[in-house]
Amino acid sequence: MEDLRPHHGLRGALERNFGYAWAAGIAMAVATVVLSVVAELPIRDPDSLIPGYVRFPAIVFGAVLLDVLPRLVLRARGRLSTYGETFRAIMRERWTRAHCLFALGGVGAWYLTYATFRNLKSFVPFVNSNNWDDELRRLDRTLWFGHDPAVVLHDLFGTGWAAHFFSGVYFVWIGLVPISIAIALVWTRRTTAGSWYVTAVAFDWMLGAVVYLLVPSTGPVYTVAQRAEFADLPRTYNTILADSLWDDRVKVLGDVFGSGTLQTIAAFPSLHVGIMVTICLIVQYVGLARWIRVVSWVFLGLTVLATIYLGWHYFVDVLAGAAVGSVTVWAAALATGNRVGLRPQLRREADELVTA
Repeated sequence: MEDLRPHHGLRGALERNFGYAWAAGIAMAVATVVLSVVAELPIRDPDSLIPGYVRFPAIVFGAVLLDVLPRLVLRARGRLSTYGETFRAIMRERWTRAHCLFALGGVGAWYLTYATFRNLKSFVPFVNSNNWDDELRRLDRTLWFGHDPAVVLHDLFGTGWAAHFFSGVYFVWIGLVPISIAIALVWTRRTTAGSWYVTAVAFDWMLGAVVYLLVPSTGPVYTVAQRAEFADLPRTYNTILADSLWDDRVKVLGDVFGSGTLQTIAAFPSLHVGIMVTICLIVQYVGLARWIRVVSWVFLGLTVLATIYLGWHYFVDVLAGAAVGSVTVWAAALATGNRVGLRPQLRREADELVTA
């Protein structure tokens, strides 16, 4: 069996400190700048209400407080005079300099890939004017024996409570990604696992952006051929979001500089599915509690149903997303040293980054 001890030198530093996630982000940043110059497109902050460079560090900071404060209350046992000393002891124990640098490096690498991904996604209609919706729908109908998958699910689940339920699933996913990043960077003390997950998600953004640029599509809910299939769904938060994203797309296509926003519509592949596959595989490889593994796989199944039912994605988008999520877990395992040969496997040795 191959030695699973942490590597030293440049290779070990890259594996432990998100080196390959940073490399992905830098490559995406270069691509963003090049396409911006060549196609004369603006580069924007992807989060106009609360900037991501404020929101994501705030999530991590909030997670740190959730990590520290319960321990402070339990250990101090109401003795106010001991709070200061107890707090310092917990910080020395839980938040060494090495782990602080680990968390900051991880959130920085992840945000760089996220921000550039959002800009590259917005560039798609200007860089590649082709549209593959017709071809994707034909593939769907072939795989589903002449039926549109969304219509099959509407007939199966109905168009009442199911629309609200799947809308909820879709929105839970939106919050799940930053929360999972915070968990990987804050609560884990096995940084080999945290770096593996964060690097895999960074690779998800990178590979997803590449495929979006190569195979532009908008998804069933936005196509003339299928839009009527979703007319009977009740108005939900999902409907509001879909209308908002379409309004943004129209604004950006009409005046890319004056719109002040990004267009974020792209269907192939489904990164909702891709990142959920990444999460499911990581929790399996890391060996988290059985209930976490079960909940992850169940939520993946619900995410697949939701994206098709609500019209965000074609069934082939789901297949492509699953492929992306699987490949990135494998690639991130190689990039972070969590492997035996070419087979992913978490390094079990004590983590030098935390204990240093």
